[in-house]
Amino acid sequence: MEVVILTGMSGAGKSTALKMMEDLGYYCIDNLPIPLISKFDEASGKFATEVNHVAFGIDVRNWAYIEELVNAIASLKERSVSVKVLFLDADEDTLIRRYKETRRSHPLAGNKRVEDGIKEEREKLEGIRAIADYIIDTSHILTRDLKVELEKIFVQNQRFANLFINIISFGFKYGIPNDSDMVFDVRFLPNPYYVDKLRYLSGNDKEVQDYVMESPEAGIFLDKLEDMLEFLIPNYVKEGKTQLVISIGCTGGRHRSVTLANALYERLKEKTSYGLRVEHQDLRRDITG
Repeated sequence: MEVVILTGMSGAGKSTALKMMEDLGYYCIDNLPIPLISKFDEASGKFATEVNHVAFGIDVRNWAYIEELVNAIASLKERSVSVKVLFLDADEDTLIRRYKETRRSHPLAGNKRVEDGIKEEREKLEGIRAIADYIIDTSHILTRDLKVELEKIFVQNQRFANLFINIISFGFKYGIPNDSDMVFDVRFLPNPYYVDKLRYLSGNDKEVQDYVMESPEAGIFLDKLEDMLEFLIPNYVKEGKTQLVISIGCTGGRHRSVTLANALYERLKEKTSYGLRVEHQDLRRDITG
């Protein structure tokens, strides 16, 4: 029997992920009391031939026993049960925003602020996060991206390095994305804005892409950036980083930055098994290059 413990921060998407696991063929149980987890393989003996893949959704509703979860996992492993821990996380700003959007209170906040509940929960989950086999940061990924990552791990059995890479194009006139880990300025490239037939197009259009990439400097920039990332990414993974935001900016975030962000995405897609997505933050704001 294969058991997946699906846990993590409240608001990080555990309920959504558990539904996805069910779609992947897992028998899913949400919020099973932690003391019962270590006994589950014994109780499931009668239907073990029908149920080979089980996922337990565990969150702070089980908080009174959360510290026992590590022991429960160890107990299953001692009995040769295959156990994997999937931990969903998100940064504090994202979690707070999600709580405000849904108008829900944090389960540990009580009469305190949401930030206080998040801090307490993170402390309680330190032990289980430390032994997690997979950590997915959902701060910047869409529901479909999360589904792709779960399929990679639990269906395709691909190597997973606990890193999700976000490539973001943006316009400097609107400000640098505040969660950027790396920022690159491509305003040194020829600006399609000053070409009448290209002005109202974007870096998603082939005509603009061809114009930008005709510049030798564009290819050189991509080669050097790709080479640097091939060195940096494995070292980020080694240090436990789970989210990497690469921001590429031009004046208005419509032409050059979009072209280079798309090109970098295509290059990395061919060479990496990490989670990967591209986002064009300011594409629809105006037509400045």
